[in-house]
Amino acid sequence: MTPILRTAAELLRARRAAPLPLLGLHKTPMRCWPGDIDLFLELNNGRTLSLFDIGRFGLAARMGLIRVLREKRWGLVVAGASVRYRARIRPFQKFEIRSRALAWDKRFIYIEQSMWRGETCCNHILLRTAVTEHGSIVPTDQVLDALGETALSPDMPDWAQAWIDADATRPWPPKM
Repeated sequence: MTPILRTAAELLRARRAAPLPLLGLHKTPMRCWPGDIDLFLELNNGRTLSLFDIGRFGLAARMGLIRVLREKRWGLVVAGASVRYRARIRPFQKFEIRSRALAWDKRFIYIEQSMWRGETCCNHILLRTAVTEHGSIVPTDQVLDALGETALSPDMPDWAQAWIDADATRPWPPKM
């Protein structure tokens, strides 16, 4: 099944599910289809990122963010990511994507996602995401206000903060 059909199915599933609090955990059941695999007969790393997108759409829908994005004509972007791949997902295997907001700062919302095959964590991703309007980042406090949220961000875990700090030293644009 193509990512666009899977996304539509996930949004329908999320619409029927109970609303999720800002820091709630969203679970997306998946199966690895032949169109998802690479030459090594495992879930392709590019498709892994596309499937994580689908999990984030479900999370955003259950949190009410999709509704707010439509109302305000805002966009949603990924501004950075760090992925760990640890176990293969083979064709036809079932797995679950787990998605949650980890923390936020003035500009970005950090999302944590993982893919699980039973009790085995196959991969994990940390994402820096932002809400945009006309090509500019909408401050996180405005996004939270539009969601009707007043919560303060949880403390950023040390491992996530280390990635943020390291990424800040990375030259941009790259010198190639």
